[in-house]
Amino acid sequence: MLKLALTSVTALALAATPTLPAAAQAATHAQPHDASVADAAVTNLGHLDFLLDDVPLLAGVSGHTTYRLKQEPTAEAPWVYADRQSDGSYRPVGGGTFDPETGYYGQGAFDADDIARAAVVYVRDWQQNHTASSRQHAYELLRELTYLQTASGPNAGDVVLWQQADGTLNASPTPADSPDPSDAGESFWLARTIWALGEALPAFERSDASFAWFLEQRYDLAVAALNRGSLARYGQWDVSNGARVPAWIVTQSTAATSEAVLGLSAALRADPRDSLTRSALAKEADGLAAMAAGRPGVWPFGGFLATTTSRSMWNGWGGEAPEALSAAAAALGRPDYQRIAESAVRNFIPQVLTTGGPDNGWTPTPFDQTQIAYGADALVQSIVTVAARSHDESLQTLAGMAAAWYFGANRSGQPLYDPTTGTCVDGVAGDGTINRNCGAESTIHTQLTMLTLDAHPRIRAVATRATNVISRSGLSVAEAESGTLSGAGSVQTPTSAWTGSANWSSSYVEASTGASVTIPLASGITASKVYPIVDVASASSGSTYWTATLRSGHVVSLGTTGNGGLGAQGIAPTPDALLPLSLPTAVPADAVSVTARVVSGSVKIDALLLQPEVSQLSLGGPMSVVLRAFAKGGFSVVRR
Repeated sequence: MLKLALTSVTALALAATPTLPAAAQAATHAQPHDASVADAAVTNLGHLDFLLDDVPLLAGVSGHTTYRLKQEPTAEAPWVYADRQSDGSYRPVGGGTFDPETGYYGQGAFDADDIARAAVVYVRDWQQNHTASSRQHAYELLRELTYLQTASGPNAGDVVLWQQADGTLNASPTPADSPDPSDAGESFWLARTIWALGEALPAFERSDASFAWFLEQRYDLAVAALNRGSLARYGQWDVSNGARVPAWIVTQSTAATSEAVLGLSAALRADPRDSLTRSALAKEADGLAAMAAGRPGVWPFGGFLATTTSRSMWNGWGGEAPEALSAAAAALGRPDYQRIAESAVRNFIPQVLTTGGPDNGWTPTPFDQTQIAYGADALVQSIVTVAARSHDESLQTLAGMAAAWYFGANRSGQPLYDPTTGTCVDGVAGDGTINRNCGAESTIHTQLTMLTLDAHPRIRAVATRATNVISRSGLSVAEAESGTLSGAGSVQTPTSAWTGSANWSSSYVEASTGASVTIPLASGITASKVYPIVDVASASSGSTYWTATLRSGHVVSLGTTGNGGLGAQGIAPTPDALLPLSLPTAVPADAVSVTARVVSGSVKIDALLLQPEVSQLSLGGPMSVVLRAFAKGGFSVVRR
């Protein structure tokens, strides 16, 4: 970063903001953050303010210090969780088992992940809404975050994840983190520290040169840790079930890499001459771009895979990837990155929204249908960031439809956010059951979305007015074990759905040469692309021929898939991979079943993933919006 002369800017005086102890907070919920905000605004940091508590910063802890430690021996951090009480209030709690004798949690009261992301919220609110209290909270959170960062020694730049309420660091919690100790290597919390520092630096450079200079040193330490870790492998490629994957992304994770890229992009925009940041960003963005997979007609339709160790998994945590890659495209002047990000937004995200919304995981079927603010926010931010560089009004409507999740357009049919208090929920299960707790991560990502909505009133109007799901028809699953078997085939039920890199949707059919299984399709099915989900073997294992039977009895050829030939296992945890394979011919609308006949070899068939040639989501309320997603690629929206 550009080094500032300390004498060039006079540091602003920082007024102390008292915070109630946690016990008192549980009984006196915070009031709305800013009563002067217009009625239409939806940002309300009241609950996030409520989660903040004072943290003692212990002097003399080897490798750990922070800005003005002697003069200001406390900072702020949000409690990790907040349990909703029967009277509607919230009780802040830590992570892991609580020991009443020590007052310690197995993990801790506070963690670097939430501290870093909370700092991003307050920096953005300060910059967007000029809220003085948000500036102060950002300052305190950043002092706390940099205290958790190891400042010297072989692990300099890495970050301790957990801290107890009395300020004690817990580098090796129960259950253990990876890495353990938590500052022993690269991590999600290092990536999020880079995100927070990258966004905070430009803001404080304009108002407090001394603090900005300190943050700059810590940012450089964090980027040095990144260079020492994954980026030391830049240009190296691994093999994962036959696929070539980048060996240098953060913790093999698209999500962690995305958050590092967000911080690096913000820092580079502020100082385009910073060669350290430019180099790190270009390398991480190269890795992120390589995680995009598929295309229209080929799963996952241009989305980003979650990890280099699995060819079968997308998750909501990785939903930030289009946002991050689009931000990198702008910072680096790389239109190729923008095209990759835009493909995911135009082709993959509409399939997510028409299928059910921000599920936690497609692995590869929509297996984990729990939905949380993290995933919802990731979709909104990705659409908005791409839209800012494409000037397409339909993307703004798409973003509003994604954000309507908070206001009722979700499986519960109920609002998940209250703008009058800033409270949210910790998630919605696949059956619509709501988890009414409201912890730090959920609150942080909810408020990141609300800040974005308030910055884009047209998007906010869709989100807050089109809040009822009228109809939805997206991807569906037909289970192989529901079919009729003939020949050398049987139904197998795995002891665990998790294979190590994917999830069996339930049981599966195992069959060999000459066997067949006829899988019934739901009545009323529309014309659909069919993706047989097959446990593809690493070595060649013959082929399977697929047909569809129509209501008239006519049989239509759909195509042939290989049972194996995936390639070397490499870094993948299993030699086989559970993959949705593409068939060249769609199932007609009047099809009643699909039959798989094993031509040669053996095969394990999990299910059929059916993608309507036209998927649809219709939202109603004071505003009506219809989204149509096309199997051939792209989408359309109609507002009424």
